[in-house]
Amino acid sequence: MKKVFKRPGILKDVPFHYCPGCTHGVAHRLVAEVIEELGIRDTAIGVAPVGCSVFAMDYFEIDMFQASHGRAPAVATGIKRVLPERVVFTYQGDGDLAAIGTGEFVHAATRGERITIVFINNAIYGMTGGQMAPTTIMGQITKTTPFGRDREINGFPIRVCEMLAPLEGAAYLARAAVHTPKAIIQAKKFIKRAFEVQLAGLGFSLVEVLSTCPTNWALSPLEAVKWLEEKMVPYYPLGEYKSPAGGVVNA
Repeated sequence: MKKVFKRPGILKDVPFHYCPGCTHGVAHRLVAEVIEELGIRDTAIGVAPVGCSVFAMDYFEIDMFQASHGRAPAVATGIKRVLPERVVFTYQGDGDLAAIGTGEFVHAATRGERITIVFINNAIYGMTGGQMAPTTIMGQITKTTPFGRDREINGFPIRVCEMLAPLEGAAYLARAAVHTPKAIIQAKKFIKRAFEVQLAGLGFSLVEVLSTCPTNWALSPLEAVKWLEEKMVPYYPLGEYKSPAGGVVNA
């Protein structure tokens, strides 16, 4: 029988440590598939910071670096400037990127650093127990917002793609999700385009991926998928927010 679906060679054949129903594993697979399809396995370097993705080096059969909390874009910048021929990407969660790491990714974008960021937005701090993150949506209950996120107390959630879009150094920005087969296909397309932008030397690229966190949302995996669709997508619309005019990507 012909095998038509298999584990990407870049992903090690080991169990993930992620909670049941977490879609980090789907995002990992998409990154691995894109790296293989682009033929950059031997030149790709990944940077994982602190968070649920801290063990990414246990899963990817490529060169990986570990960064301090929030500092992955700074580490990636250093690697890319020293080794400009390598394809450098970070894999970051929302608590890492959009909180302690805000200054890092914003300035990397405004400088037009030729790196790619895969940004996982599950609207909560995952690894540290479910506190409110910068991306926690209005009314969402977390360990630190037991009555729901309140605009008067907690302010508004950060929309990363919309915030970066005006920056001249940001060449490609997109938001995807991994809760349905259709969304997963779109997410892979966006991730591939982001890497293509880096390969073409066009500037900074980032793909935001809406992801589930059933454990900290206190939902079943199926309920979490529905919650993402009904609550997150309306606040964080999917699509491409910026692409190079006349570049390697098409709207």
